[in-house]
Amino acid sequence: MKTYLVTGGAGFIGSNFVQYMLAHHSDISIINVDKLTYAGNLENLVLVEDDARYFFELVDIRDKIAIERLFDSYKPDYVVNFAAESHVDRSIETPEIFADTNVCGTLVLLNSSKAAWQGADGGFGNHKFLQVSTDEVYGSLALDEPDRFFTESTPINPHSPYAASKAAADLFVLAYKDTYQLPVNITRCSNNYGPYQFPEKLIPLMINNTLLRKELPVYGDGLNVRDWLYVEDHCKAIDLVMQGGSDGEVYNIGGHNERPNIAIVKAIIDYIRQRVDSGVSEALIKYVEDRKGHDRRYGIDPKKIRQDLGWYPETDFETGIVKTIEWYLDNKGWVERVTSGAYQDYYKNMYEGR
Repeated sequence: MKTYLVTGGAGFIGSNFVQYMLAHHSDISIINVDKLTYAGNLENLVLVEDDARYFFELVDIRDKIAIERLFDSYKPDYVVNFAAESHVDRSIETPEIFADTNVCGTLVLLNSSKAAWQGADGGFGNHKFLQVSTDEVYGSLALDEPDRFFTESTPINPHSPYAASKAAADLFVLAYKDTYQLPVNITRCSNNYGPYQFPEKLIPLMINNTLLRKELPVYGDGLNVRDWLYVEDHCKAIDLVMQGGSDGEVYNIGGHNERPNIAIVKAIIDYIRQRVDSGVSEALIKYVEDRKGHDRRYGIDPKKIRQDLGWYPETDFETGIVKTIEWYLDNKGWVERVTSGAYQDYYKNMYEGR
């Protein structure tokens, strides 16, 4: 049985990945390591909490002693690092937190992996460190060049403190490959959506506000374009990279679902108006002051992962957005619990008065 140490596994993508792996592999165990910040929620994992192959550890990845203890106790074969501060708006307000967690925390994991896995011959055997990154490290594409896409050879050019912290972490991962021969992969994905996403992100924020008939804050002119990837498709891609990714390679994971932000918002309004509340309309949309350094367009070319590993996005956006809205409709209690207290203070600070 192989053991995966999954960091940030109580967050949105991490919790979906944990559930996906336990459902699709009988010969693995998972150590879920999470600090349980505002975006980490053990309620995301109720479907697997009684699985004998699943273990949860309340640990901050910056805590060197605690991480080393986990390596000593569980002897993981693989590390999948989801743990990160991930919201661009928050990074603009407190960039130092993002540098501390996303860069220094990744270094703790790299050093612990290296110390635990390196044999007397200097080799690392059948182990792997996978860094889950983002297309935001590449910067921005122009709206008037729709045939241009990010590839794995696109130069890193981050435009936000969040993107800079992820780019720095990626470079450390690659440096550990080149310097110490640590076996690594990096995946860089486009915008994920699906179940369990914290409602500070665009899609769950708009779903929740529409259901509550609250204003829908849209940055700038709403024409910023993102490539949307259903979270289960992302989990499948990471699994394939873990099993067959070539050592040291970077793999872009994109959904072939580019949409302007305003189109996403209107699609959510239309669905809820037709099936839930006929009283909602586009009058809820409120254009607000644009985000600082707001990238205009992201677009990923996932040709490499398709050619090398046979992966492709199976969920088209029209299907994925309906599945996502319906999940939030079916889990209103979850939404109410995660949007109480500190979230309300954050929301007022971020959007009111803009």
